[in-house]
Amino acid sequence: MRLRTPRLAAIGAVVACTSLILTGCGGASEESGGGTVRVVVANHPWTDAVLSGIDEFEEETGLTVEVTSYTEDQLSQQLNVRLNASADDIDVMMMRPLQEVRTFHENGWLTDLTEWATTDETWDWSDFQEGPQASVTVDDQVLAVPLSTEREVLYYRKDLLDEAGLEVPQTLEELEEAARMIQERNEGVYGFVSRGARAAAVTQFSSFLYSYGADWETDDGTSGIGTPEARAAYTFYGDMLRNYGPPGVTNMSWPEAMAIFTQGRAAFYTEADSLYTNATDPESSTVTETVGFAQFPAGPAGSRPTNVPAWALAVPSTSNNQEAAWEFVRWATNQENTLKAQEGGVIGSRASAWEAQVDGTFPEDLAEAQRASAEVGVGYSHPVVLNVSRARDIVGEPIVTAIEGGDVEAALDAADQAFSEFLADERE
Repeated sequence: MRLRTPRLAAIGAVVACTSLILTGCGGASEESGGGTVRVVVANHPWTDAVLSGIDEFEEETGLTVEVTSYTEDQLSQQLNVRLNASADDIDVMMMRPLQEVRTFHENGWLTDLTEWATTDETWDWSDFQEGPQASVTVDDQVLAVPLSTEREVLYYRKDLLDEAGLEVPQTLEELEEAARMIQERNEGVYGFVSRGARAAAVTQFSSFLYSYGADWETDDGTSGIGTPEARAAYTFYGDMLRNYGPPGVTNMSWPEAMAIFTQGRAAFYTEADSLYTNATDPESSTVTETVGFAQFPAGPAGSRPTNVPAWALAVPSTSNNQEAAWEFVRWATNQENTLKAQEGGVIGSRASAWEAQVDGTFPEDLAEAQRASAEVGVGYSHPVVLNVSRARDIVGEPIVTAIEGGDVEAALDAADQAFSEFLADERE
């Protein structure tokens, strides 16, 4: 194995990244691309866990694998530039399903993997959880394979619950009551914290929206945020952060909210389970010994937390080596490698990996919350549209209004109309 920094002719510049050229046996010439699978990935724990065994894949297949690794922002930039230029020097790419799969599909950049994925009984597409499956499927086409997932769970302080004589909240009503009681009993401790910044809050608010029985869109494809259920969810979330949250919460994304919780200044925190080590690491958290995890509390429609794939592997439509590319995807996402990554702390999307999970990889209560959440989770944490950024701004504005105690009904009326117009424009 040798290291190099590749020339990126597509943009006429050199981007700082690491490329690992892993030479296997046999195969066609590199010029034809027949024996070389060129893989572009993000710097991520999954990459470290799975690709460390890539020599086994090369020995089994006779293929040579070339891996280029970028930071997340660099990867997104490279994919957009090179795919837009119809570059054929990528065979497999790591991508973010919720942000990119629909846009890439709309642009014709993705290979339809349906036949390979759904007819391979040994590899077993049915083993992947329903939410992650849905996130990489568009127009009944499987366009990518999920690698890592995250669910929204409830982080809480065991010591504060014990002192107040309270059980872990099972419903949102119980969560509100527990937050109120603990805040009243403990000076300097807030009852609840979560993301409050307009766009960032949408991700965490999603679970509240779904648990109230609402969704971003109605069955007929129009805006769903003006429904009575959605209005109740917005009001509840705003009330929780206004009444029991810290000052300045409308400027907080996950790092700021997590800091409040890990500094011991909040009793409850709803956040992605993938960030749990921030709360359990004694070097960064003061609540390591007292933090607990639970399934997202049930609303009127039950517990409906997000269960989404953070990363996936896809094959560009411009690849001239698609069969070999699928062989790599198949190997990288099989049961063995999914479990290997999960044992390294990367939360996978295969049911079999959870069934075979070695005890102790995750805190016991977190593992139970993850298993339960996967069964009822929703596979998207924001509107499923092409222009995700604009959509998040529209549906996130009433969250800020609700937190600040403004006219939520008026804000939702305006956002509902704006979102309906946005959806109509997207479908033109």
